[in-house]
Amino acid sequence: MANMRFPNSKGLTGNDDLDFEGTWTVLAASLREINTKNPSNLSFEQLYRNAYKLVLKKKGDALYEKVKNFERDWLVNEVQPQILAILSVSLFAGDAGGSITTNANERRVAGGRLMKSLKHAWEDHNTGMNMTTDVLMYMDRVYCADNRKPSIFTTSMGQFRDYVLRAPIPSYNGMTIATLLFTVILDQIQMEREGDLIDRALIRSCVYMLEGLYETEEEEEDTKLYLTSFEPAFLAASRDFYKTEGQSLLRTTDAGTFCRHTKRRLAEESDRCRSTLSPLTLTKINSVIEKEMIKDLIRDVVGLPGSGVQFMLDNDRLEELQMIYDLISKVDPKKEELKSAVSKRIVELGTEINNSAITNSQSQPVKLPNPSTEQPDSEAKTITERPLNQQTAAAVKWVDDILLLKEKYDNVLDISFTADQGLQTAFSRSFTDFINNFDRSSEYLSLFFDENMKKGIKGKTENEVDALLDKGITLLRYVQDKDMFERYYKKHLSRRLLMKRSVSMDAERQMISKMKMEVGNSFTQKIESMFKDMAVSEDLSSNYKQHVARLGDPDPRRAELDVTVLTSTMWPLEAMGQPYHEEESRPTCIFPPAIDKIKQGFEKFYLDKHSGRQLSWQANMGTADIRAYFPESKGKVKSRELNVSTYAMVILLLFNDLPSGAFITCEEIQAKTNIPMHELTRNLQSLAVAPKTRVLLKEPMSKEVKPSDKFFFNESFYSQFTKIKIGVVMSGNRVEDQDERKETEKKNNDTRGNIIEAAIVRIMKQRKELTHQKLIAEVIQQLTSRFLPDVTMVKKRIESLIEREYLDRVEDAERPAYRYLA
Repeated sequence: MANMRFPNSKGLTGNDDLDFEGTWTVLAASLREINTKNPSNLSFEQLYRNAYKLVLKKKGDALYEKVKNFERDWLVNEVQPQILAILSVSLFAGDAGGSITTNANERRVAGGRLMKSLKHAWEDHNTGMNMTTDVLMYMDRVYCADNRKPSIFTTSMGQFRDYVLRAPIPSYNGMTIATLLFTVILDQIQMEREGDLIDRALIRSCVYMLEGLYETEEEEEDTKLYLTSFEPAFLAASRDFYKTEGQSLLRTTDAGTFCRHTKRRLAEESDRCRSTLSPLTLTKINSVIEKEMIKDLIRDVVGLPGSGVQFMLDNDRLEELQMIYDLISKVDPKKEELKSAVSKRIVELGTEINNSAITNSQSQPVKLPNPSTEQPDSEAKTITERPLNQQTAAAVKWVDDILLLKEKYDNVLDISFTADQGLQTAFSRSFTDFINNFDRSSEYLSLFFDENMKKGIKGKTENEVDALLDKGITLLRYVQDKDMFERYYKKHLSRRLLMKRSVSMDAERQMISKMKMEVGNSFTQKIESMFKDMAVSEDLSSNYKQHVARLGDPDPRRAELDVTVLTSTMWPLEAMGQPYHEEESRPTCIFPPAIDKIKQGFEKFYLDKHSGRQLSWQANMGTADIRAYFPESKGKVKSRELNVSTYAMVILLLFNDLPSGAFITCEEIQAKTNIPMHELTRNLQSLAVAPKTRVLLKEPMSKEVKPSDKFFFNESFYSQFTKIKIGVVMSGNRVEDQDERKETEKKNNDTRGNIIEAAIVRIMKQRKELTHQKLIAEVIQQLTSRFLPDVTMVKKRIESLIEREYLDRVEDAERPAYRYLA
């Protein structure tokens, strides 16, 4: 089309005669040619001049109305009948007779005809109105602008909306072409959701038409016919569809299938909005799916028996867990349902580990066989050691099982839950809960470290040892009663150090460094002092040996002494042997004269260097290497080196003064040595009952040791080994029994009381005055890193400080409060 030029207004004055009707007749004929797609013979420049003249002669209002009415009549009389004519009864009879497949096919074909008809009508109307707008450009720019009327194009679009789309369908009350179009599109989408192929491009053309029509002449974005009419119907239909589908899937499929299907539906709707409908709908349709299939059903999906989150966790369905995490994230940023389900499962599995450990720890010791009954030595040894090994193994297994559980769930957290911080916190809380519900957690964790330090890390690389210690420290982080762990760890460490059982001192120091980083310097202060004592004692023993050498003792049989001097306030001396109550004290062992002489010599040497100190010999913690001589055939005598406890050494030396074949009773041994009866019993059992180390004979032969039992030197003892280690029955680090446990808890509570008092005084000294509730809260806050203070204990300590005049109650205070007394 040639560019139009505005005609010169010269000669077009108010005096010129203008035949409006004649001019309009020409224009109307031309508009008809345009609408019938036959504009090739028209002179658009001439048509423009005619319209221009009418507007210039103040006939713009009449021209506007004429064009408006012309287009209305055209749509009503020409376009509308064409569309109504192609409507098929199958579009209105979705429930008519015949098979579902036939009906669906008929609806697809009939719906396609309707959409094509509307598509062509809309495109023709658009094309015609663009040409008409060119002809009436001057009217739009002058008349419409001056009179604030919509352009003729906008008006004609509204007419298409009103006289075509909203045209009523005869014989179907209340139904219009638009509502039928919506039904057709929704039906087509339903077919596609069910797996059928549809003409997406055709639907997109109809959607484009709806996006180009508005409810008002202002043509505001939110008044698009697509948004006001079709989209609500689409969302409502989708809501019903997904609600029904979700319930059906919940009844017929497993959780993994449900998640995969929901994920696929989200992807389908996203693709549909981009290629078939409108991107404007994407967020809204996603919200529909998220509500109907995720938010409303996720609790049921998570809890589905045999396939829900518990099943996924137990069977390492990491991909399915990731899907359920992704789906829940869309509707709940906190993932409460997932968090609850996983936390519950962790606690359940942790409780099973706890119960298994309790069952194992309650195994009853098996009685030793009567030595008179022939039985292989190896089997007898197994029966003797089984109770100790089983209890210690149960403790180590408890830790190993928890570490395996944590490794499993750390893997789930990293792979399936993308290291989600909220879930990680929930995991930690769950581990904390079940670990602290087990009252032996501190003891078992310490035994785990003890067993690994003694033999578990043997052969491991430095990195492997570091990883093992890190895992243990992670569990320590979950333990609330860290003061109880410290008590047990010091007890077990003391035995490792004194008995030289540690595989690597570097690993021991590495462990201390890690504990210091985790719980602070105060936690490891005493432990570090224990290592310092060991180092000082090595130098001390070396100096003592040099001192003895300088004295030139002529006795070639003089025993060598290797002493470890322990700072009593730093070492758990009461925990390294049978516990004694506060009102009792450990009996002093009576050493043989030769040993006592050596002991006194060291005391003089030590006290000369450290005057004012006091040495207390702990015979229950020492060991001795002694040479024993046993007669053999042909009158020969063969020696054996025996590694025994200090108590066992004292017992054996008594037999040097007895003639061959003589005996000594248990009661007499106790009187001559002053060894506590329970310690004496254990050592005699090791020397006279254990088959492979029976250097003494016992009458009568039984496991139990009675005061009247007789003991003889076993001259017929034989062993193929030159060096023999005779361990004490039930010695070493083991799980405490109930009485020992109560005693440990009592001592720990006493220590806690002192710590709580110190915290109260520290807080009150700084704050001067404080209400009761705030004081309780601050004490708990300060001490939580070591243990969880009992509120009742805190109250008792406050009362004790008031009685001792460290604190005073504030009189006439609104709330109970205390004042610090300097």
